[in-house]
Amino acid sequence: MDTKSFLIKNAQKYPDKPALIFNDKTISFSQLKDIVFKLACALSIVGIKKQDKVAIYLANSPEYIYSYLALFSLGAVVIPLDFMLKEEEIILYLRHSEAKALIAQPRHGISLAKIKNEAEPLQKVIIKGESSEEIKTSIDFDKILNEAKTKITENEISPDDDALIMYTSGTSGLPKGVLLNYRHLDGSPEAMRYFVDLTDTDIKLCCLPLSHSGGLIYLQNSLIFGITLILMERFSPLEFLKLIEKYRVSCFHIVPSMYYAILQLKEFEKHDLSSLRWMVVFGAPSAPEVLARFNQHCPNTHLLNGWGLTETCPPNTVIPLGSKNIASVGKPAPWVQIAVIDEFSEPVAPGEIGEIAIKSWVVMKGYYKNTEETNRVLKNGWFHTGDLGRFDEDGFLYIAGRKKEMIKAAGQLVYAPEVESVIQKHQDIIETAVIGMPDKLRGEIVKAFVVKSNQSALTEKDLRVFCEQHLAHFKVPHAIEFIDSLPKNRTGKIDKELLKRSSK
Repeated sequence: MDTKSFLIKNAQKYPDKPALIFNDKTISFSQLKDIVFKLACALSIVGIKKQDKVAIYLANSPEYIYSYLALFSLGAVVIPLDFMLKEEEIILYLRHSEAKALIAQPRHGISLAKIKNEAEPLQKVIIKGESSEEIKTSIDFDKILNEAKTKITENEISPDDDALIMYTSGTSGLPKGVLLNYRHLDGSPEAMRYFVDLTDTDIKLCCLPLSHSGGLIYLQNSLIFGITLILMERFSPLEFLKLIEKYRVSCFHIVPSMYYAILQLKEFEKHDLSSLRWMVVFGAPSAPEVLARFNQHCPNTHLLNGWGLTETCPPNTVIPLGSKNIASVGKPAPWVQIAVIDEFSEPVAPGEIGEIAIKSWVVMKGYYKNTEETNRVLKNGWFHTGDLGRFDEDGFLYIAGRKKEMIKAAGQLVYAPEVESVIQKHQDIIETAVIGMPDKLRGEIVKAFVVKSNQSALTEKDLRVFCEQHLAHFKVPHAIEFIDSLPKNRTGKIDKELLKRSSK
């Protein structure tokens, strides 16, 4: 992805068109180019050069986008950090990535001075906003930006040069930093070009963190397709609907739990969503029937489902426009090979569940400084995803869940998403998560955490009887716990590891 060329082309073709709208403030494509080039110049002056590792610790904001694009223009290696990370995690990732500089904003409970002192070999902290701390060699983001010129040094960036280290949420062991090169930056835009019909007339709404691959895709869409991007600092279901109506948003992609949150709003059907052409859910939905409510309110909108991982430059599969097979995540792009394999890495028959493996140029270089984990997942050119799935006779892929979500109850295999899908069909259920819990007699038992509507008088016995009507007896939850809400990570996915720890 040639960032500088796209910035120049867009500024010439759409000089006054909004490239970015944030909190009702508009930045045109011409302004975007000038700001990014000035920031690139400023960063160069303070010592950032090609292949230097620079971390970004900001909330969703225009400054996050400027930083991404300026660093890409310099050929640096960007390390986007989630703004919800704790101090210890930030220090760990900065040390592990060997970041030379950090672009950050002050946040309550986070000491940038401590981070600077402990995150060796960090040399510079560039601060957006006022900080009450004394930080040696700190640099004022706004000051260097305002004083810089728009001309930046020409760098020859190779497709093989490192571009990103994106840290994925792990539960133990060494940090898992997904290492991607500049060629990989073409992966997601090429997939969007193939799967959907984006044009420069589209307006997209981003509520996902820019520190994650799903958020980065929005930025790439704006840059490459010349679309207008509406950016939210954080996800709010009601505000999301208001922005669709206000700016006549035409498309977006979010995760299943965000759909469920939107559909629970009493105001949902009061908003005009007629501008939507298509919307994508990444990750297998727990209940396609629930998501179909969107189509009841806006029947001309294509509801799509897709799949991919940070390690594989998502999306890698998406159902075709116009398809009603929302239970599937679609078919792969032409440059992607996908196999569903058994424990011996042999393909399984259509209809049988196995681990999904992927082979393509979009697969990561590896996990940064984690050879053991890299060798575990990359074998003979194939990336073993840890996702379970199956193909049907027509070549459509279906996600069964993660390998770690597979529950072995009294010798029988139970796939958590299958149980979740059944529970979600009950009219009183808002959301659910199913996990396996250790049991001395059975090995594991199926446990369901359930969020029900406030008016519901549903009991554990009622829900168990309902499940028995749709599931084999060994799949019916042995334990059911009603809770007010399910814990989620920053991308809106349910944090099952936290549920497991809290249940011990």
